[in-house]
Amino acid sequence: MENSSARNMWGDYLDKHLEDAFHEAPKTIQFCDNEKDANEYANLVKSGIKKATTDSLIGIQNRKERLPKIGDFTVITNWEGEAQCIVETTKVTLKPYFSIDDSYANKEGEKSLAHWKKVHWDYYTRELGTFNRKPSESMIVVCHEFNVVFKR
Repeated sequence: MENSSARNMWGDYLDKHLEDAFHEAPKTIQFCDNEKDANEYANLVKSGIKKATTDSLIGIQNRKERLPKIGDFTVITNWEGEAQCIVETTKVTLKPYFSIDDSYANKEGEKSLAHWKKVHWDYYTRELGTFNRKPSESMIVVCHEFNVVFKR
């Protein structure tokens, strides 16, 4: 783990949870591709409002990342890379973009399904554009649900 803030938070977590000492070191992420949203979403996770995030499968494949799995730990940072909390994955579902519903948009802490669709479509357009791809209603997205297990 290259991020010292995330490494320190993981160490503090392990001090209180020795049962996880042999767990693989967590991935460190920030949400979004801009400072305002990254900080807002990190705060929503920390406060327990945001309990899910959604990646495009195409993006994960092109970045050569592995799919999240139940039991994974992730350190959430703000835009500056400062660790805000640690979450544990509770559910992973692959589904077409068009099948996202109000209930799931609410888990992401969004104002409405329409808002979820707009901000995610805009993000996927930017993300997939770097791979010379475009989002589609039928593209597969990775719905990643989690719970906060540690915060400061």
